Amino acid sequence: QVQVVESGGGLVQAGDSLRLSCTASGRTFNTYRMAWFRQAPGKEREFVATISYSGHSTYYDNSVKGRFTISRDNAKNTVYLQMNSLKPEDMAVYYCAVGRFGWISQHDYEYNYWGQGTQVTVSS
Repeated sequence: QVQVVESGGGLVQAGDSLRLSCTASGRTFNTYRMAWFRQAPGKEREFVATISYSGHSTYYDNSVKGRFTISRDNAKNTVYLQMNSLKPEDMAVYYCAVGRFGWISQHDYEYNYWGQGTQVTVSS
């Protein structure tokens, strides 16, 4: 069982920046593909960004491309989501997901473990 814990959410104003962190347990973190998803009230969970086990490959949803950056530090078992130029439509609960096998994916059903989520609130 892999434990996944997100942190870094909060209340910011439109245009501000925020960095989310996600720590996953286990000695094989450097083999996991990682991703961030988000879910706004009344909406389905949606893909935000994903990163390969090495960090060399990333993929973003078009809605965040150019504003968000996903990165990882395998020595710290941590993946980050740097969010810049935040918009009110970015407001959601952000979830970190761990995929133990396979390549990066934007599909939530291809991830094995999930965190509890961290709330990001963006005021206009």
